[in-house]
Amino acid sequence: MLDLEENCYFEEDKMGMTVTSGSVVIQKDDSNLIGISIGGGAPLCPCLYVVQVFDNTPAARDGTLQSGDEIVGVNGSAVKGKTKVEVAKMIQSVKKEVTINYNKLHADPKQGKTLDIVLKKAKHRIVENMSSTTADALGLSRAILCNDSLVKKLEELSRNEQIYKGLMEHTHHMLKAFFEMCHVYRIFGDVFAEIGVREPQPRASEAFTRFGEAHRSIEKYGIKLLKTVRPMLSDLNTYLNKAVPDTKLTIKKYADAKFEYLSYCLKVKEMDDEEYAYQALQEPLYRVETGNYEYRLILRCRQDARVRFAKLRSDVLVKLELLDQKHVQDIVFQLQRLVSALSQYHSDCHGVMKGSCIFPIEVDLSRSTFHYPDPSVSPYQDEEEEDDEDDDELLTAGGASGVADGDASATAAAAAIEKSLLLNE
Repeated sequence: MLDLEENCYFEEDKMGMTVTSGSVVIQKDDSNLIGISIGGGAPLCPCLYVVQVFDNTPAARDGTLQSGDEIVGVNGSAVKGKTKVEVAKMIQSVKKEVTINYNKLHADPKQGKTLDIVLKKAKHRIVENMSSTTADALGLSRAILCNDSLVKKLEELSRNEQIYKGLMEHTHHMLKAFFEMCHVYRIFGDVFAEIGVREPQPRASEAFTRFGEAHRSIEKYGIKLLKTVRPMLSDLNTYLNKAVPDTKLTIKKYADAKFEYLSYCLKVKEMDDEEYAYQALQEPLYRVETGNYEYRLILRCRQDARVRFAKLRSDVLVKLELLDQKHVQDIVFQLQRLVSALSQYHSDCHGVMKGSCIFPIEVDLSRSTFHYPDPSVSPYQDEEEEDDEDDDELLTAGGASGVADGDASATAAAAAIEKSLLLNE
């Protein structure tokens, strides 16, 4: 360890990361800026590094400088031992374009994704579904993105999904009931056609046959309507089971990238607060005195997470916009298809029934057709009377046989008495 009073620092602790030197010429914008913020520098840190590259700036469009890269020179002048304010003035003093000499930091994002980042990410995921009141009561900070229009978009997506589910379910039940009704029409047609075949009178036979064919035609028109409307269910099913889940998957990836980006932002804020606390106490901080490579690694990870977050956010917005347009256009088209098919069906049915004016129908009936038995007379009454007559006959026959048997006994007794008298004599 060298004496700090001799303007020397600790040996840089690069944490296994490597650096490569280079230079880049950046054209300034109309505000005489290149679009970077600088950190580190004298008197605490031996390195001056890029903290952030702002969007839509000359440095961002050039793409060479990244968060965590060390600045070693401006227009050929070394910046070692200077403060960040002095380096910023050196950059601003140059007009139109500036040459930046840098040491590119080759950082591994996996090295920066520590357990602390994973826990912060999990906390953001939990707190995201809490209300601000609940989060405050539990003492949890809510790191949110301001003006996030995706919240309303997601609410619209959920509402549209419920609309499509209800529409699809209702249409499915309606078409199923309609198919059963068509089956009933076909049965009616078969019954009337059979009556027409069996009817002996020609005019009545023709009338029943025409009426049966009309019902069969109605069944055919119904099947035609079902074939026309069936693609409606396929389109609704595609929207509901493919487009919406794909968008939800993209939203899930976007939420994961957002939570990771917020975790790195929170980590940077904690490390900044740590540096300010040590500066207030006038105490040295090891990572700052050795080049602040840990902080620069987190800066690089935050920038990478921001790039992924911005890309996924753009993808989600595009998909939600396309889904919204499809919803507006498709729902109108599907309902028009359904209404047009129903209108055509009813027009065809009306035409068929209008051409089948067959009433009244003259039918030859036999004289006994409308002769119905007296409801007051039981159909079992005659059988009961016959049973009574049979019983009487049986009783009469039994009585006669009994009398005959009695007469025979009396005759035999008389003969026996007469014989005994003769013997006595």
